[in-house]
Amino acid sequence: MSQKSSVPPARVPAEKLVSDIRRATRKHHSAEDKIRIVLEGLRGEESIAALCRREAIAESLYYAWSKEFLEASKRRLASDTARAAKSFFSLAFSSSSVRSRLASDTSRSPNLPFNL
Repeated sequence: MSQKSSVPPARVPAEKLVSDIRRATRKHHSAEDKIRIVLEGLRGEESIAALCRREAIAESLYYAWSKEFLEASKRRLASDTARAAKSFFSLAFSSSSVRSRLASDTSRSPNLPFNL
């Protein structure tokens, strides 16, 4: 007959075991996959429910990704617009010919909102 070990095996609580299994089996989507899925949803060729079933994601996850995507796009467009305006005005008012033309223009008010 074989003898059992007198040291009891280390027991892991059931909740921790379940959470470890869920964490190990959770899907991790790349940024490219998220963008592709959100753009497919924005195209509207199929319903969001059908898209989410095909991609095996929850609709709430799709809408969270969509919200992040649109907010990031809005921030990017705002920064691009500000940068373009700044570069346009710095180029437009840096040339001496523009300065002399503005200074000699008599139709303009002498109280310009900027220095020449």
